[in-house]
Amino acid sequence: MVVLDNPCNFENPFQFEITFECLQELEDDLEWKVLYVGSAHDAAKDQVLDEILVGPVPVGINKFVLQADAPSPQQLPPDEIVGVTVVLVTCSYKEREFVRVGYYVNNELLGHDDPDTPPPPYPQLDLSQVQRQILADKPRVTKFPIQWDDSNNSSTNNNNNITNNAGAETNDISMEVSNDENAHHHPFQQTTNAAVGVLGDSAGVEAKMAAAMDTSLRGTLSSQNSNGGAGDNNAMSME
Repeated sequence: MVVLDNPCNFENPFQFEITFECLQELEDDLEWKVLYVGSAHDAAKDQVLDEILVGPVPVGINKFVLQADAPSPQQLPPDEIVGVTVVLVTCSYKEREFVRVGYYVNNELLGHDDPDTPPPPYPQLDLSQVQRQILADKPRVTKFPIQWDDSNNSSTNNNNNITNNAGAETNDISMEVSNDENAHHHPFQQTTNAAVGVLGDSAGVEAKMAAAMDTSLRGTLSSQNSNGGAGDNNAMSME
């Protein structure tokens, strides 16, 4: 996944160039969603910036640009527009989420150099002077095993215990499966520290990312778990 038009003005649309490989024929479309985390402590402040269906998806390498409008400032906490937050890109198949990519986002008021004076809250805040920077090289990637199509039941992994890349064993029945592609190179704490170093010292950085990647707060556990048993991730791969 490549982040385009970065950095840019706060009001510019988000743009992600997504490349993925479809390994088998799919019966249904893929649902892609872009979600903006407005507050670390209140999921009601989240904004779904766009939801699109992509399909039919041919077998092989596929590429497209996912574009989503900027968040509505009227729906964000007035004093949290400037600072560090998180944007999520998720993909689901038949309402079952199988991948979630989280990026740190820094919204900076240009020309505001006094660390002892906070930026003005919205609507006094001039959004034309707010620059958005996505930490594109430090994504937090989580994969979830799902059952793709009924015809694939024979290839489903029936082992309820799945080992993630970090070596931890998790129970698939509760869907606490977190295969972090960056576990070997960018462990969560190291990634958080890098974000703080690049984007500024914000006490809410780790809390926002942890909350954003927590499916119990921002996810569809009930729909993913409604089919019972373990799933697989053999139909898709992302670059």
